[in-house]
Amino acid sequence: MSNEPIFSPLLHFGSGLPLESLENVRDNLSAIVLDGDHLWLGGDEGTAIHRMTRDATGNFSGHTSFELKDILGLPGKVEDEIDIEGLDVDGGYLWLVGSHSAKRKKPDTGKDLEDNLKRLRKIELEGNRLTLARVPLGKAATPVRSHGGLSAARLVGDTKSNLLTDALMSDCHLGRFVPRVKTKGGVEGIPSKDNGLDVEGLAVMGDRVFLGLRGPVLRGWATIIELKVKEDDKGVLALETLASSGKPYLKHLLQLDGLSVRELAFNGNDLLVLSGPSMDLDGPVFIYRWKNALHQQADSMTWKDELTKVVTVPFGLSKDHAEGLSIVTADPLSVMVCYDSPATSRISGNSVKVDVFAISSLP
Repeated sequence: MSNEPIFSPLLHFGSGLPLESLENVRDNLSAIVLDGDHLWLGGDEGTAIHRMTRDATGNFSGHTSFELKDILGLPGKVEDEIDIEGLDVDGGYLWLVGSHSAKRKKPDTGKDLEDNLKRLRKIELEGNRLTLARVPLGKAATPVRSHGGLSAARLVGDTKSNLLTDALMSDCHLGRFVPRVKTKGGVEGIPSKDNGLDVEGLAVMGDRVFLGLRGPVLRGWATIIELKVKEDDKGVLALETLASSGKPYLKHLLQLDGLSVRELAFNGNDLLVLSGPSMDLDGPVFIYRWKNALHQQADSMTWKDELTKVVTVPFGLSKDHAEGLSIVTADPLSVMVCYDSPATSRISGNSVKVDVFAISSLP
């Protein structure tokens, strides 16, 4: 099992970025996907997607940002973030998913006890987080509304819910964790970091979409939701009802030693699962292989002796939180991991280091 990276490429961000904008991107990476020489980056802040290009040294530069709110017609306020937590490229589309989570206000060291208790009581749901979408990649790998018969589309929803959360609200295992807006205002349900619903992984193969949940973790079992999507109308994605479940989703439960899902990546029929704590903790962090994940046709439970730990990922105290995962090479297999809140040792001016790990082949 790999423990040390074989290479730590640098991501060079534009030198013209103001410091605040630079830190919002560089220090908040939560999703990556490598498509050829183009590396796509998503983060916790804003409604933009970012692209870099690999150079001859194996590092990445040419940072370019693309605003998504106009392409996708996002339902939330202008200032509402998507909170991009998963990316994939499949069939000419760049796919992305928001966290779908509510958030609890953080205590502030500059506030007194009464104010901080009020902050901890406040739960919010930003509408743009309810995003599952695909965007065509046009010429020169540019996200566009339409290209070659492909069109941008977002799962039906508004600022209160979408087809996914509507379906999960009545689920016997997950329903109580799904945030919902009360008729008289306010949000109920369980927020992220409290083991509430929190989508943090995405892997796509054709019309099959796999979503990894950071929360909830159920008695030590992590959850991956499988969807079958269809384009209902131009710009609109819908969910098909699956015969084996009678619902528009399947539930795959994985025994990840009590950890949750942070990101997903397909390797043939197998699914690589980046795992970490569900709550606001630092580690441990592993990559597991779930063999023959694509062969699943119904709800499933996969015990830990059916999963293989293939990488132990480093983590720090309040830093180096592994969030993004992407295949780099298929043979031999290697993967890239990016980090939220990177350690200062990873940062050099406008650049930040990510890690590439080798994964041994399995019979």
